[in-house]
This record gives sequence, C-alpha cells and structure tokens, in this order.
Amino acid sequence: MATTTGSRTTDRPWLGQWNSTVTSYYLLVGATGLLLVIGLVMVFSSSTVTSIAAGDPAWAEGLKQARFALIGVPLAVVATRIPVRWYRRMAWPALVAAVALQSLTLVPALARGAGGNVGWIYLGGGFSLQPAEISKLALAVWLGFVLGRKQHLLGSWGHALVPAVPGSLLVLGLVMAGNDLGTVLVIAGLVAGALWVAGAPSRLLALGAAAGAFVVGYFFVYGNANRMERILTVYNGCADVQDQCYQSLHGLWGLGTGGLFGVGLGASREKWRYLPEAHNDFIYAIIGEELGLLGTLLVLALFAVLGVAMARVVRRHPDPFVKITTAAVACWIVGQAFLNIGVVVGVFPVIGVPLPLVSAGGSALIATLVALGMVISFARDEPGAAEAFAARGGVVRRSLTVLGRGRSRAR
Repeated sequence: MATTTGSRTTDRPWLGQWNSTVTSYYLLVGATGLLLVIGLVMVFSSSTVTSIAAGDPAWAEGLKQARFALIGVPLAVVATRIPVRWYRRMAWPALVAAVALQSLTLVPALARGAGGNVGWIYLGGGFSLQPAEISKLALAVWLGFVLGRKQHLLGSWGHALVPAVPGSLLVLGLVMAGNDLGTVLVIAGLVAGALWVAGAPSRLLALGAAAGAFVVGYFFVYGNANRMERILTVYNGCADVQDQCYQSLHGLWGLGTGGLFGVGLGASREKWRYLPEAHNDFIYAIIGEELGLLGTLLVLALFAVLGVAMARVVRRHPDPFVKITTAAVACWIVGQAFLNIGVVVGVFPVIGVPLPLVSAGGSALIATLVALGMVISFARDEPGAAEAFAARGGVVRRSLTVLGRGRSRAR
C-alpha cells in the first residue's frame, strides 16, 4: 500500500522517475526533437519529384526546410532560457507587432496568396512570411498575460471579455480577411483553450462557440460553393473522383498502400504528382505510405506526448500566466496536428492546415519551435525543477571527475 508523504510520486510509486519534477521538460524536448527530425526527413522524401518537376535539384525543398530548422532551433534554445518575467513584458509589444504584420496582408503590393487564401507577405529575394503563425504565438503570450493578471475577477463577464475578447477578435478578423478558414479555426481553438484554463464563465464560452460557429458557417461555408462541396464530399459521399474528393482519395490510398511497415522511405508512389501538397498539408499520408501504420502511430503518439507534457506544466506550475499561455500553445499545436490528421484520414473536409513541425513551411516551423521553446522554459521553472537540474549537474560533474582520476591513475 502506498504511503502518503506529501509527494506526488509516493501516491503512485510505480511511476518512479517517470513522474519527477523534470519529466515535463524531457517529454517536451524529446517529442519536439523527434518530430522535427521526422519532419525534415519526410519533407526531403516527399518533395523530390515536385522539386525536379519545377526544374530544381531533387533536394531543393528539403534543403530549404533544413535552413528554416537551422534558424528555428537556435531561437527555440534561446526561448528555453528566457525567464518567465520577460515573457510577461513582451506580451503587449508582441501583440502589437503581430497585428501590424498581419495588417500587411491587406496591402496588395505586399500580399501573396495560395489556394485562394491571402496570408503571406513578400519580403523580397524570393522570401515570404506568414504573419498568422507569429500571431498565434503573440496571442498565446498576450492572453496569458491579460487573463492571468485578472484571474480572480474572471467570474465577471466584463472582466472576462475585456480586453481578451476584443484583442482576439482583432487578430481573428485580420486572418479572416485573408479567407484562411483553417488558420481561423486553429486560432479560435487557441483562444478557447486560454479562456477555459483561465476560468472564464462556461456560459461565455458556450455563447462564443455558438457565435463563432454561426460566423464560420454563414460567411465562410454557406456562401462558398467550393467549401460546401468539400464538406458534402466528406459527409455525403464522393460524386467526382477527379474533382473535389481527388486529394482526399489519394491521401487515403497513400495510407492504405503503406500497410503495417510501409513501402520504404523514398518509395512513395503518391508523391509522383498524384497527391497535391504531398510535402505540406498531406505529408501524413506520405508518412503512412512510406513508413506504414507504425510510422503514423509514432507521429500520433509524439503529439500525444506533447499534449501530456503541456498538460503537466498547466497542472504543476503555480503561475496563472504560465498555465494560460501553455494551454493556448497546447490547443494551437496539438489541436492543429489532430485537425491535419483528421483531414488526411477523411474525418474532416480539406481546409489546408499543415502538420506542426513536420510539414514544409518556414514561418510555421520557426514559430512552432519558438513556442515550444517557451513552454520548455516554463517546464524548467516548475516547482523543484531548478533544484533537480542543479543536482543532476552536480552528479555529472562528479562522474567526470571520477573518470578523470581513473585515467590519471592508469597513466
């Protein structure tokens, strides 16, 4: 029978070291690193044919993604070392900068579109930026700051609404102006997660969900024939395999072809220009084809690990700012992952959201890495984590000293 000593681990002794004060940190670092490696490998593999067809070297798209990773990883490392108080100080400046960048998508001379969405700004030299990815990160930090400061007042609708809801609607409105439904849904989930963890009234959340569903349904779906066809294709059967359900069918065929172990890395048939966006929105189908069911389950499990790790940070950290910001990031990254996977397996209609850390795309990769670096910083600040890291560092130093003495004696 387990004894009760006030420690979290003594209630569940079978967990042992798996439930230590640094578990969240290692889960976050491990899952993020593995997903990044899988993403780089699969972008290289899935983009070779399209790169050659565009007149570029086979490794062009993969090398481009690797360059973005070389930018994002150092920024993530820096983010892991920034104290919590500095994130609070950056909340308002980050939101103002994100809104300013998002507003540039409304400037015709700078705006760039893809797939009917106008969500990029041209920077010159062949480079572009997707401000919505920066807006996700800035909004998560800002919501953590404004909601965390007045958490004890959030039972009042006035305090729960202002300024969190107007600020969120401003960002959502700018993204909606670019007609990017997928990103709108992800940001809405981020806001809902932050409000939920902050303790906003449940009736407010229900009202917001109903209003959001009406706006999306009326303005984004009902008046858009293309989106209506996508929805009907998923939930009402496929009438034309060469039109609206073409991409979904080829994604499912890729998953089915892979079987249990896959056809082998680089041996995908769907990437031969049969499956649109094979290296981006539908990269999960290529993972299933080349690495099989085991590969897809591994990716799914790693996102589940990220979710569990961030839930641990929310539960264990005493700071309301950390709790709310982490919840917002979790709803963004894990929610977007399951939305992307749901599209590929045919549960949701095609709405064009990438798989975080895995799909090609520089803005998304860098913003996601920085966001996870920030959450890792929060995990390092969990109660008892600093002491645990200091103790482990001492053990490592003592071990190296013993090894050094042994070598000296051997000489």
